[in-house]
Amino acid sequence: MEAVIKTAKGDMRVNFYTEDAPNTVANFVKLAKEGYYDGLTFHRVLPDFVIQGGCPNSREGATGMPGTGGPGYKIDCELTGNNQFHDRGVLSMAHAGRNTGGSQFFICHSRNNTAHLDRNHTCFGKVVDGLDVIDEIRQGDRIESITINE
Repeated sequence: MEAVIKTAKGDMRVNFYTEDAPNTVANFVKLAKEGYYDGLTFHRVLPDFVIQGGCPNSREGATGMPGTGGPGYKIDCELTGNNQFHDRGVLSMAHAGRNTGGSQFFICHSRNNTAHLDRNHTCFGKVVDGLDVIDEIRQGDRIESITINE
């Protein structure tokens, strides 16, 4: 199973870590299929670190502060799998403390500044095509859609 994250800067194709983070993958897939991510922005972009999106408060017309919203529930972290390393292109669940993830996710620019995230944030996939798009994304760029291919 894979996802295609469409942006104006290009598409990123993601392979999921379904064995290492099955619940996190299932949550992301459910939200993507519902169109939850369509139109949200990458509200946080830190060069040589991450691009972060998935906050409903980044939707046009939303009144909350971008970076503080979620789907209305929290999911547990899954940190014991083999692929829990934040390398370039890794898709990981953002949270405000252990077991508080929901819809926000980030994609790593590189391994240079991400080792402290290992086994603290759930890695649940990796960009396998469109890595160059990660470097082109700027704060405020929109997620046009996320398509799931099973």
